[in-house]
Amino acid sequence: MPTTRIHGVDLHYERSGSGPRLLFLNGTGTTLATSAPLVALFTPDFEVAAFDQRGLGGSSLPAAPYAMADLAADALALADHLGWEEFRLAGISFGGMVAQELAVAAPHRIERLALLCTSPGGAGGSSYPLETLTGLPTAERAAVSAGLMDTRFTPEWLEEHDGDRMLVEALAQHFSRDKSAAVLEGEALQLGARSRHDVFDRLPRITCLTLVAVGRYDGIAPPANGAAIAAQVPHAELRTYEGGHLFFAQDPAAFPDVLAFLRAG
Repeated sequence: MPTTRIHGVDLHYERSGSGPRLLFLNGTGTTLATSAPLVALFTPDFEVAAFDQRGLGGSSLPAAPYAMADLAADALALADHLGWEEFRLAGISFGGMVAQELAVAAPHRIERLALLCTSPGGAGGSSYPLETLTGLPTAERAAVSAGLMDTRFTPEWLEEHDGDRMLVEALAQHFSRDKSAAVLEGEALQLGARSRHDVFDRLPRITCLTLVAVGRYDGIAPPANGAAIAAQVPHAELRTYEGGHLFFAQDPAAFPDVLAFLRAG
């Protein structure tokens, strides 16, 4: 996969698929490797560019803490590097926060915007402070995270729902993996930027058609936060799906809706 030097960071990215240009921004702590199955769902319909956020995956660690606006500038610089003057933009969770920053900074560059399970910060509401979980024992952190991922995920619920139980087991496996000091530092820097995210008052600058998609039982980015985004963005539509923070994997209607929205126009 190619790497380009952007704002003092070696940014590791991939470009795949064919069709309208789509910049994809992934979630907290995820990389090109872990989000590959999700990116692959877009490639039959779009030429997709995706990348490892600074300090994660194959991208180098920055020299100092950074803000969400810096990540948005990275994404815009990558679009410039690819020669994309205009493009469609999809952000999931943390990536949705970066996408909001990008869309308010360069509204003329974005043709359509899809924001999934994310928050605006400020008066519109912040996503759950995940940095408060980092010091917990692995089993406790996995249990708390499961309840945040979907507020229905009690032991009784998981016993009766095999698919949801598999999601939680995959989450527990993720937390049990050993990580290098560099990975832990990169994740900590990302969580620090995430904790300071606040784009709410600037959202009216977004000019493109926008889809805001939320999960009814999301404990990380509660539905009210998505509703606040949709109320603040001039041309936004809010859609609520049956599921939690991973509603796009839980509700079979969700991902086709997102693809159809991004394809239109």
